[in-house]
Amino acid sequence: MPVLRPRKALMNPEVRRRGIYILPNLFTTAALFAGFFAIIQAMNDQFEHAAVAIFLAMVFDGLDGRVARLTHTQSAFGAEYDSLSDMVSFGAAPALVAYEWALKGMGKLGMISAFIYCAGAALRLARFNTNIDVIDKRYFQGLPSPAAAALVAGLVWVMIDRGWTGDEARWYACVVTLFAGITMVSNVRYYSGKDINLRKSVPFVMVVSIALGFSLIYSYPPGVLFALFLAYGLSGYAMAAWHLLRRKPPVARPE
Repeated sequence: MPVLRPRKALMNPEVRRRGIYILPNLFTTAALFAGFFAIIQAMNDQFEHAAVAIFLAMVFDGLDGRVARLTHTQSAFGAEYDSLSDMVSFGAAPALVAYEWALKGMGKLGMISAFIYCAGAALRLARFNTNIDVIDKRYFQGLPSPAAAALVAGLVWVMIDRGWTGDEARWYACVVTLFAGITMVSNVRYYSGKDINLRKSVPFVMVVSIALGFSLIYSYPPGVLFALFLAYGLSGYAMAAWHLLRRKPPVARPE
């Protein structure tokens, strides 16, 4: 018996079943699972595991875009899926981890701080999706949500590693959470690194620097990672202040 097909598909050969690319979306799914795992661990009071899971989500999130570009498997589906994954891993998960660990004891202020972070991540992702074709790709407008999540998770990780409890570090957590949430929706520019071509050769000293960087992170992961992302979070303001000072007209000296 012949197989009946829709008349539109027979008349138009361009109408065909659409699929999705497996490889980049596997990394996106891994990032989503890491964010989900961080939420579960925070609910079970395993905050150090939750913080590490957020960093793992950041690694997988960085790989999915690179893999898609290198294998020419970018798609609209992948972009939307990545954005939804980012909202879970870098929006809801860090806010919940910070709230459960330290902000819960601050009452309404703690809840507001966590919500400002979560809302900032959502607004940051929405703005990024709508401005992706019009902004300078060398810079991010506002702190990227993975970096903001790493800043919050890094604080939780390093404080726990140093023996601090959530109650003792709640004001630090509140300040960092508010800073990350507000900076995500600011107009401060941050270097994106998207102009780096992985297919080009680099000087030997660059390879040595990368090896030293990994060695430094391995020596004390919580402190080094938190310091790196804190420096990145402040770098946008430092760059903005530098440009502001350069544009300032010189003061006339009295004769």
